[in-house]
Amino acid sequence: MFVLVMAKEPVPGRVKTRLCPPCTAQQAADIAAAALADTFDAALASGADEVIAALDGDPGPWLPAGVRTVPQVEASFDRRLAAAWATTAGPGIQIGMDTPQIDAPLLDSAMAALADEANDAVLGPAADGGWWAIGLPGADDRVFLDVPMSTDHTGDDQRSRLESIGHRVGPLPELVDVDHFPEALAVADLAPHGRFAAAVREVADDTTAIRR
Repeated sequence: MFVLVMAKEPVPGRVKTRLCPPCTAQQAADIAAAALADTFDAALASGADEVIAALDGDPGPWLPAGVRTVPQVEASFDRRLAAAWATTAGPGIQIGMDTPQIDAPLLDSAMAALADEANDAVLGPAADGGWWAIGLPGADDRVFLDVPMSTDHTGDDQRSRLESIGHRVGPLPELVDVDHFPEALAVADLAPHGRFAAAVREVADDTTAIRR
């Protein structure tokens, strides 16, 4: 079973722009790079047979050895997801770069849920109404195409789509994903020892940062 990470090169001005302010574009990119590094470390420490990065941009020092990279297509996000899954074989779990609080046991639990004979898909809701993880038995364009993305009901819409094409969907825990700085602070508190938390604290300690 694989872990597939949808990842975007942390270029200032292109990633985590909703962290600005209080972050500068460079600080937001540094936080994104730290989130990527922590996410890939968790994936590699899990029991996954393979870790894959579906990458928008070029690899950098935040991408550890042992991760296979495939390019994201230039298209809407639903089509990016479908195309990324098309590069895989067999069952797997797909996550993004917005939940750096994940760890190997959580990913192992998600893979175990997918392997449970009671389920043939799993979905992890996000607190903002989206989803942070999806597990499938294999690539299937019907799962993603034309599902509205980046809304406060994307998670519900994605579950409805899975069920409409016959999947038995097992639940995963709800997580907070990082879009704005208060969420970054909350996630840093949940995982205080990672590189993401260190990058967030650096901004929070700056006198220009927005305080909680």
